[in-house]
Amino acid sequence: MGYVLGLDLGTSSLKGLLVNKQGEVVTTVTAEYPLIHLKPGYSEQDPVEWVKACDEVMLSLSEKVNDFTEKLEGISFSGQMHSLVLLDKNAEVLRPAILWNDVRNSDECEKINTEFGEEILRITKNIAREGFTLPKILWIQKHEPEIWEQVDQVLLPKDYLRYYLTGKFNMDYSDAAGTLMLDIEDKNWSEEVVSNYGINLDVLPPLVGSADYVGDVLEDLKSKYGLKNDVKVFAGGADNACAAVGSGILDESTGMASIGTSGVFLSYEESHESDYEGQLHVFNHAADDQSYYSMGVTLAAGHSLNWFKNTFLADKTFDEALANIGDINPGSNGLLFTPYIVGERTPYTDGKIRGSFIGIDTSHTIDHFTRSVIEGITFSLKDSQYLMENVAEKNFERIISVGGGSKNKDWLQIQADIFDTDIVTLTADQGPGLGATMLAAVGLNWFDSMDECSQVFVEYADTIKPINENVEIYKRYYEEYRKIYSSTKEISHNLNEIIQ
Repeated sequence: MGYVLGLDLGTSSLKGLLVNKQGEVVTTVTAEYPLIHLKPGYSEQDPVEWVKACDEVMLSLSEKVNDFTEKLEGISFSGQMHSLVLLDKNAEVLRPAILWNDVRNSDECEKINTEFGEEILRITKNIAREGFTLPKILWIQKHEPEIWEQVDQVLLPKDYLRYYLTGKFNMDYSDAAGTLMLDIEDKNWSEEVVSNYGINLDVLPPLVGSADYVGDVLEDLKSKYGLKNDVKVFAGGADNACAAVGSGILDESTGMASIGTSGVFLSYEESHESDYEGQLHVFNHAADDQSYYSMGVTLAAGHSLNWFKNTFLADKTFDEALANIGDINPGSNGLLFTPYIVGERTPYTDGKIRGSFIGIDTSHTIDHFTRSVIEGITFSLKDSQYLMENVAEKNFERIISVGGGSKNKDWLQIQADIFDTDIVTLTADQGPGLGATMLAAVGLNWFDSMDECSQVFVEYADTIKPINENVEIYKRYYEEYRKIYSSTKEISHNLNEIIQ
């Protein structure tokens, strides 16, 4: 029985997920690494730390699993999107990677959207936002020209780690779509975009499919890790695309609601023709080379709940804080919360909007406030579902709930009622790492298709059905929720000016 390894390169750690041919998780290993915050809004990381973490994960697996070094057949990856890695002609790192959550490049985004926005949207199906790679490159060109002059290769995080293992430069379509430089229809680097910004096509790596074989683990690393056989390495994909694969999001009838620090509502797209006008992200899917996915983002999903608990319920655990929300009626007795505490992404793209509690009166207890936070986070994700249903005329039969929102039965029921759709949970919520193992399994021809692999690797647990009475109540509350942004935008922006 062979193994596949998924290496999930996240913002704070590298997670190794080892899975056998039956789709069973053999073990997981995690190695953490630090973030670098030089100034407010800056977020960087040293790619050398990812290499150290990879060594730690591989050596730990060889110690934990007796036959790991003999039976490992393939490795693939999922990785944090957008983050900029720059190498010189000797493949040496020129500076710390600028991460996806670094927001220093607001001016560059405004410049792109003002001067070249229509072209960018037409070619990439996205608008420039601080997270994307292209605005980070423009910031380097302007503020660190001596660095840009030395650039010989532009990579994303997982691609650098894969280069370390194989000595080969590649980038898959799903991750390249998040650079704002890919023509997502033709699946080529856009000469129109890169030439407009003085970027030589030669610094961008060859493009491949997520399940494509790109090389073997290098001989010196085989010796270092004690690997007995050649180990094939497959391209891998962007973390959200891999999370979708690992949750079985392989047709348009199934959506995914992922609630972590941020929140994601994601849907499979058979084509890129739905015109979301930049309100949603549209990227190439990792599932195959012909499909796409649309995605909306709530910047402060779990982050809103963390803030609320730490501020008002610091003496309680999360289970204790949420213990009574099931006793509160839908709508929290007329109390609405908007989770805009760090700005909002979908559908507003507004870094200056701020959160609100609306409708407070003397009847409200701490449990009303807690439930309203949960409902507000879910309403924010509903904004993405609303766009998909109204623009692309989607009709979701079920939504897979993953992350923190899938761990509480009352929150699952709230999701079912607000989304008005069956909510399904996973038996083992392994996140993007499982999707990475599936890419390796399909690449190794363990399965003929991703659908076939999904039937073995992805196992569903509970189904939570909407309660019709609650659905009708939430429809009325959601109508009012959607009015809050326009009603508070000017106030929020003015308050930002006063603070500054």
